[in-house]
Amino acid sequence: MRIHVFMPDLCALALRSLLAGRARSPSAPRLVARVRGGFGEPALPAGHPTAGRLTGATVVTCALLLAGCATKAPPTAEELREQTGTLATLVPADGWKGGADAGAVADNWLATFGDPQLDALVAEALANNPDLKVAATRVEQAAEYVAVARGALWPSVGVYASGGENMGGGDALQIITVRASWEIDVWGRVRYGRNAAEATYQSVQADYAFAGQSLAATVAKGWFTATETLLQIRISEQAVAASAELVRLAEKRHQVGIGTEHDVALARAALADAEDTVMQVKLAHEQARRALELLVGRYPAAELAARDSLLRVTAPIPAGLPLEMLERRPDLVAAERRVAVAFNRVGEAKAAMLPKISLNANVATIASDILDLKEDFQNPAGGIGASLLAPVFTGGQLQAQVRIRTLEQKEATADYARVALRALGDVENALAAAQTLREREVVLERALGDHRRALELAQTSYRVGNADLRAVQQQTLRVQAAELSLLRVRSEQLAQRANLHLALGGSFAAPVEVASTGSSAP
Repeated sequence: MRIHVFMPDLCALALRSLLAGRARSPSAPRLVARVRGGFGEPALPAGHPTAGRLTGATVVTCALLLAGCATKAPPTAEELREQTGTLATLVPADGWKGGADAGAVADNWLATFGDPQLDALVAEALANNPDLKVAATRVEQAAEYVAVARGALWPSVGVYASGGENMGGGDALQIITVRASWEIDVWGRVRYGRNAAEATYQSVQADYAFAGQSLAATVAKGWFTATETLLQIRISEQAVAASAELVRLAEKRHQVGIGTEHDVALARAALADAEDTVMQVKLAHEQARRALELLVGRYPAAELAARDSLLRVTAPIPAGLPLEMLERRPDLVAAERRVAVAFNRVGEAKAAMLPKISLNANVATIASDILDLKEDFQNPAGGIGASLLAPVFTGGQLQAQVRIRTLEQKEATADYARVALRALGDVENALAAAQTLREREVVLERALGDHRRALELAQTSYRVGNADLRAVQQQTLRVQAAELSLLRVRSEQLAQRANLHLALGGSFAAPVEVASTGSSAP
């Protein structure tokens, strides 16, 4: 892992030059220097009481020079993969192992299902889902933290006023002061804090984008499940109708003397089992609709009408390359930005160990009837100066803080590797599942045709007395099971297609870009 090296050589040279330029003056060692006048003040002769002090122009010039020292950039995505120690060698460069077209990953994948009802539900979920609203609020909070961090780079200005009346008459001391203070960010502590806040904002934005994509995929899968359970109800009701017909036939055969009471009992028991299955599937359908209603922000009343036919998946979609996915998925972008946050926090902690230099200025108006001011005093009075505060002994707190921040960076790097490996697994699993489901669909379609033909033959044999009722009942159950298996596979194909789109990082509607947070601060 690359170590965050903190070498402010240019800044240190500027500070040494600032102090060396005043080394000949008895006032050079002072940590606080004041200027009697303003900018453009004429040079003072040697021996003057204020000769050797820093002039206003010198202070500001040195301040701008010191504040211009650049901060270090966090590791790039490629460098980050190298630092993980695993991703650099594990990620295949020639494509996915599960086999997929390496063409570009397309956005707007929701439209590929061609279902306006699904489009409307996703739009409703994006507008009303409580979890997504929580994520949106976090984005807004992170943006305000960026504003706070940027504000620390600007000078602070305040006004102080004091006054009153003397009990013996006349005005007491009247003061109005305008004060300005600006921390010269010599070592980059404030800028590292700003950079960390901006990286946090970008990370939260990416998390929000992935939350939206996950919500769209979850709504789609919930919609497919609602349709699947509705069709399961129809298949189960068909089984109930077939079982009821078998009961009628068994009773008729028993009446004419060619059947037995045992057959009648078996037929009635099979009918009861079929009716129980219908009730179970209806409950599952209601639960699927309630779950979908909760996702879109509705009351879970199981009133949402499901689609009456199952969508069919299109041909396999391009999956791009693994490296492209690592740079496209919003959750990976968020993890990479969290590493940048930790990197900048390390720089902030190291800079906190160095002296803090501030530039101060004030302008005041003073008046009083009870105090005698000097004859040469003129309103307004003002001055400008600089102050330095260096930590000497803190009991090891600052050093410990650097170690903590460094460990946090290592943790963020390890977490990036974890998220990346999970993302690679998501894609490979979705590709493998899609291939297997396509093969299973072909086999189950053939099996269902054979089971239906066998049921027709069994029913014919039972009607003419060449077979008993159990053969018909068993074959009816086989047909029902084959229909449910085929329905399950086709529904799972739709769900895995949504999983694949989500795993690849393509947007369900439009490309998701992390907004730039270019600084407007000095």
